[in-house]
Amino acid sequence: MTNDEFRRSFRVPFHNSFGLAVYSCGVQKCGSCHSWGPAVRDHYLIHCIISGHGVFTCKNKQYHLAAGDGFLVVPSQIISYSADKVDPWEYCWVAFNGADAKRLMEQTGLLEREPVFHYGSDSHLQDLIMNINNTSGFDPSAEARMESALLLFLAALIDHFGRVPLPHKNGFEYVQKAIKYIDYNYSGNISINSIAASVGVSRSHLYRLFMQHISMPPNEYLMRYRISKAAALLDTRQLTVGEAAYSTGFSDQLYFSRVFKKYMGIPPSRYMENGPARNRGKEKI
Repeated sequence: MTNDEFRRSFRVPFHNSFGLAVYSCGVQKCGSCHSWGPAVRDHYLIHCIISGHGVFTCKNKQYHLAAGDGFLVVPSQIISYSADKVDPWEYCWVAFNGADAKRLMEQTGLLEREPVFHYGSDSHLQDLIMNINNTSGFDPSAEARMESALLLFLAALIDHFGRVPLPHKNGFEYVQKAIKYIDYNYSGNISINSIAASVGVSRSHLYRLFMQHISMPPNEYLMRYRISKAAALLDTRQLTVGEAAYSTGFSDQLYFSRVFKKYMGIPPSRYMENGPARNRGKEKI
């Protein structure tokens, strides 16, 4: 390397995480005509160009890039890149893979576009990559911080370039996402509007999808789900009726008692008195 060239990087020798793992990250000021490839990677690799110029080649197409541009390498795709002879680029990068990597990259929208992107003079993406590098290390806590920093970087890409996915043919995936949202948030103050917003559809469309696929509206599903969870808590005989109500998203104990009786056939206080064995088979949910 010349005096103007430098490279600071970190490479992870092994990966404990199957979901999402950083393979390497760093920053490099390249020398004149410094190049890599043609070859393939076995992971995703994103470069953000800080300064200078260079050429990225993918699928026999050349892209002339400069500061404020980035390029994406996907697994098993033949690519090459080379720094400019007169004004070689400086870039930062992060390499990663894992079971969740493709899903997250699909959400960024970059997989459906050209393998290059432009983010302009905003250095936020560069800063997020550098943060991954700054948190690097070999111990489990450092690995967790690197994965967290990588998620923040991918979230920024989703915010900047992502889009709402087109509806699926039958819409059942929206129902699945709504059910998962309910499972994670039923104990809080959620509404049908917030459920619909979480999966990216309107309230009316969510209603139609629930009726089509599980033959009940989303508000009834939410109520039945909460009551089933409340009944399970009462079966333990460790919580009062009020505590079970508040733990499953009901702020009004009297309203909870009415809804509980509607679906379980008896008031919650009597349900507790009977015990799980005598209550079995009486529920309407």
